[in-house]
Amino acid sequence: MTTVQGARARARIEITAAIKDEARRQLAAEGAAKLSLRAVARELGMVSSALYRYFPSRDDLLTALIIDAYDAVGAAAETAHAAAVEAAPRDHLGHWTAVCRAVRRWAVAHPHEYALIYGSPVPGYTAPQDTVAPAARVGLLLVATARAAHRDEGVALPPLPESLTPEAERLAADLAADLPPALAVALVFAWAQLFGLVSFEVFGQFNRIVEDRDAFFATAAERLGREVGLLPRPRPRP
Repeated sequence: MTTVQGARARARIEITAAIKDEARRQLAAEGAAKLSLRAVARELGMVSSALYRYFPSRDDLLTALIIDAYDAVGAAAETAHAAAVEAAPRDHLGHWTAVCRAVRRWAVAHPHEYALIYGSPVPGYTAPQDTVAPAARVGLLLVATARAAHRDEGVALPPLPESLTPEAERLAADLAADLPPALAVALVFAWAQLFGLVSFEVFGQFNRIVEDRDAFFATAAERLGREVGLLPRPRPRP
């Protein structure tokens, strides 16, 4: 790459970042439904035709913001998980709660980006396939946590009603063929409940109801892990 090409590449990266930063400011002020390429261009002092060279449509810009948000919460969860594993390798319930707490911390710190990916769908927007892998990062990390616990004999399988067995077997085949169906369906339950808890806090449903939200969430996250079947870390023998 020549010096000129390198400078152009750096400029493109910087302008792309500036466009996305301004779009995030608009999300916070107006919501995703009102995101406008023309308004972003105007705030950056660009003509619309110049901005279209970076994002050909509003949907392309939304997709970039959605991928960034999923990657950010995924990276936060993965960093917390890695630190928890390093600190206590066999504490699988602790690894689980570390992931849950990281998701909540990110969501509370970035409510508008959280709303973009877990709030109401944006009218007229259909997420492309590009968003699937980033969206799966947290879920796959929860599966990996349960898989490690199961491999380490740190799981007490939850009961599985007979009526749910076919669906549980389908979920296990799709999500984690190496895990028992009862564990796979429990993971989906817990994944939905985790984001339900986070959404209730971010979107204000806990206002004037839950006051000590740190303690409330910590207890809820541990309970979710126990419902999945994760066992507490064995205590060292004296």
